[in-house]
Amino acid sequence: MTGISETIIYNNYSQTGLVTNMQKGVDLDDIFDRFLKPKTPIFKERDALRATYIPDFLPHRDREIQQLANILGPIMAGDIPSNAFLYGKPGSGKTVVTKYVIKHLHEKAADAGIKFEYSFINCQMIDTPYRVYATLCDTVAVDTEIATTGLSTDEIFNKFSEKLEELDLHLTIILDEVDLLLKKASKSLYGLTRINTDLLNSKVSIIGITNNVSFKEQIDARIRSTLTEQEIVFSPYTATQLRDILEERSRIGFYDDVVTSSAIERASGIAASEHGDARRALDLLRVAGEVAETNQEQKVTADHVKKASTVIETDTVKEVLITLPIHAKVVLLAIALLDHERSSPKHDLPTTGDVYKLYYDLCKQLVLDDLTQRRVGDLINELDVLGMIRANVVSKGRHGRTRIIRLAVQALEIHRALEKDPRIFEILPNPEFWLTNQP
Repeated sequence: MTGISETIIYNNYSQTGLVTNMQKGVDLDDIFDRFLKPKTPIFKERDALRATYIPDFLPHRDREIQQLANILGPIMAGDIPSNAFLYGKPGSGKTVVTKYVIKHLHEKAADAGIKFEYSFINCQMIDTPYRVYATLCDTVAVDTEIATTGLSTDEIFNKFSEKLEELDLHLTIILDEVDLLLKKASKSLYGLTRINTDLLNSKVSIIGITNNVSFKEQIDARIRSTLTEQEIVFSPYTATQLRDILEERSRIGFYDDVVTSSAIERASGIAASEHGDARRALDLLRVAGEVAETNQEQKVTADHVKKASTVIETDTVKEVLITLPIHAKVVLLAIALLDHERSSPKHDLPTTGDVYKLYYDLCKQLVLDDLTQRRVGDLINELDVLGMIRANVVSKGRHGRTRIIRLAVQALEIHRALEKDPRIFEILPNPEFWLTNQP
């Protein structure tokens, strides 16, 4: 009976624009028509403002493009290239440069009659040996129902190797966020680095990509010697470089004269202050365009970028914090409290040691077994990669080096997300606490 009633109401609404015995709802036709026939068109190609878009030109990455092309170049001569390891902060162009070079190499190889294929694996989604090998089987079109056969990991790997050998081609395997694979599936990574010793006809090369700049130090020595044969370090983009990137993408993504220079300046400035993240800059400009589009305004301005920053930051913080383990949440709270305390002139930026001391005290309040200082240091690294904090190494002269840490997002946003965790809620200060200048 419920389904019939809902159908009648829906039909009444769609035919007359009214809902019987109910208040009129949202006019969806009006919303969708604004996109179908916009009065003031904003986007020419919206996807050009996404990090996944591969443009014909990548500003300020000529050196890295040339390095990777030189590493992969031997494929054109039928030889096995060195494996490559790319690392740098999020949004520094690692993935887009790799896709850019691979795309051109694939086209060039096809023109020359060279059998070359590649497999792009996001290790955030595919993080077990079984799933890695199953994905590679799909790449080389293994004729088997991998997902339903109940094969062991070794059997899947053997099927992949046999089919690859049969095809007589060169395969480049791109492992994006390879550090995540190492944590759960180092065996598959080691197997892939050694596969060429068992192949006679086909050849395999690997490109590992990671945001974790200290990842190489964590790799098993057996894997490190082969995976990191050649390395490319990606430096964060500067504000000027980000501005050039946004101007280039704006020409593709927006109609002429829609985006103001002040909008580009603000988006590039915000992103430059957050590790030079090009993805962040593109997201800011795209969402700013969507804000202007929703308001049916003709220009994308700096104010739209400001609103976009609030929307993105709030959503990102909530999404990240929901999935954080309890100890990472406590570490983040400790950093937030210390960062707030820094508003007093007598307090300097907190160091890793300061964070650990307060983290230890908070664990006692929560009756939570504390982690070692080294493990807390790892969590600080992870929070830095996630963009929640900024941790910079500074020299203390004869006293060595240390990290100074500060928040990269608003403490109040962290509070609003953490208060939903009943384990953390009991030790949170009042929300008004974060709005005061003094602790």
